[in-house]
Amino acid sequence: MNPQRTVLRGGHVITMDDTIGDLPVGDVLIEDRSIAAIGPSIDAADAIVVDARGAVVMPGLVDTHRHTWQTQMRGICADWTLNDYFLGMRLAISPAYTAEDVYIGNYLGAVEALRSGVTTILDFSHCNNTPDHADAAVRGLQDAGIRALHCYGFFAPSRGTTDFPTHETRLADFERVLRRYGTSDGLVTIGSALTEVATIPWAATVMEVEATRRLDARMVLHTGCQWGSVMTMGVREMDAHGLLAGDQVHVHCNTLDESEWKMLARAGARVSISPETELNMGMGRPMVAECLRHRIHPTLSCDIISLNSGDLFTQMRLAIATARFGDNDTIHRSGAMPEKLSVTSKEALRWATLYGAEACGLDDRIGSLRPGKQADIIVLGGADSMAFRPCVEPAGSVVFQATAHDVRDVFVAGKAVKKDGVLLGVDVPALMGRAEESAARILAGIRRSTPDFPSRAGQRASYDAFEKLAKQNLAGAWPPA
Repeated sequence: MNPQRTVLRGGHVITMDDTIGDLPVGDVLIEDRSIAAIGPSIDAADAIVVDARGAVVMPGLVDTHRHTWQTQMRGICADWTLNDYFLGMRLAISPAYTAEDVYIGNYLGAVEALRSGVTTILDFSHCNNTPDHADAAVRGLQDAGIRALHCYGFFAPSRGTTDFPTHETRLADFERVLRRYGTSDGLVTIGSALTEVATIPWAATVMEVEATRRLDARMVLHTGCQWGSVMTMGVREMDAHGLLAGDQVHVHCNTLDESEWKMLARAGARVSISPETELNMGMGRPMVAECLRHRIHPTLSCDIISLNSGDLFTQMRLAIATARFGDNDTIHRSGAMPEKLSVTSKEALRWATLYGAEACGLDDRIGSLRPGKQADIIVLGGADSMAFRPCVEPAGSVVFQATAHDVRDVFVAGKAVKKDGVLLGVDVPALMGRAEESAARILAGIRRSTPDFPSRAGQRASYDAFEKLAKQNLAGAWPPA
C-alpha cells in the first residue's frame, strides 16, 4: 500500500533542529504520520502539494499545562485571585460537572488549541468526580484529534463521593485509565496530576508518586504558587524523600527560593510557566530567568481558559517580555541602557516547541522538524495574514506578531486538522451550542444551592481552615523515612 504523501512547498522552514537549521525557502515531505524529508527542493511528483510560499512552516506548539475541562467556563475567573479560583472553581464548580460536561470542555478546549497551532497539550485533568468523568476527558481529546499527555488528576473535589471512597480507589482508577488508553502508538499518552502537596496527608502524596512511577508514567503538579502558605510547597520534603526526578513537570514555582530551585535542577525536573495566570491572579513574576539561571529548560502553558487566552503566542509574548524586563531593569537601576537583549525570539520559540516536547517525554517524536519524527506541523501566514506580509524576520513575527487567525494549516501525525484557516471535521456552531448549554446548566445548579455565588463572603475562614490542615499534612513528611 502506497503511503499518503504531502509536501509543504516553498515556505520559510523553522525546524528547531540545530543540525538542520532553518531554510529560507524549503520543502517538507510528509509520508503517512512522519516527516520523510526536509530540503530546499524535494522531488515529490506524486504528493499532495500545500503551497507554503510566503508562509512559515514550523513544529506544532506544545502547551505543558492546560486544565482543558474548564474551557466552557471561559472568562469566569477574569477578576478572581488564586484563592477565589481554588474555592470557586475547584470546590464549587468542579463538583457540579457531569461526565458530559468534562467531555465538552476537553473536546472544545482541544479544538481551540488546534485552531491556535497547539498540536500537543499536557492535559492537567483534575475533575475526575467518577470513573465516567475520567473516560469522558480522554474521549474528548481523542475525538478532537490532538496529541496529548493526559494527566489523570487525583484531586477529590467531591469529598463524599461513593465512586472513590478511598484514596486507593482513585489510584486504582488511574491505573485502569492508563492501561485502557495509554497505547504507545496512539496520540494520547497517560500520566498523572498529583494533588497539591500539603492539601492531603503526606503519606497520600508519596502513594501518588509511587503509583505513577510503578506504571512508568510522567506526572505534573502545582508547585510554589501560594505566597504565605505551605500549600503547593513540598520541594524540600520531596527532595529529602528522593521523590524529585526528571519525570515531573512542576507548574508555576513562583515562591521557591534559591535552594529549592537547585533541588529541582539537580533532580532534572521540568518547569511549566503560565505567564497570563501568574501575572493576573497574584502568583507573581513568571520564572523564566530562574529557569535559565539553573539551566532548566522553560516551557509554557495556557493553564485555565476560565481566565486566559487559549493560544501560546500570548504566553510567548508575556514570557519573553517578563524575562527581558527583569534583565533590563537591573541595568536601568545602574543608570544605563542595555546594549543587547538577553533573550531572543528564537529562544522563546524553543520554550513553546522542543522544550515543551521534552517536558512531556515526547521529544523523540515531536517538538522539532526532522526526518523520522512525527509530522506535527503548522503553517503560519497566507494571503490575508498581515502578521507575515512581509516576512522579514520569521521567528520574530511568530513570537511578536502571530495570532490564532494566522494559523493557516495544522497537521497532527501527518493528518490535516486545519486547512486554509478552517478546522476539518468539526461542527463548530453545534459544539459552541453544546458548550453554552453546559455552562448555563452548571452555573444554574450552583446558584440554586449557593445563591450568593461567587461571593467572597466567608472565604477567609475557609482558607484559614485549609491552611491549618495543610501545615499538619506537610509536618507528616518529617523526619524522612
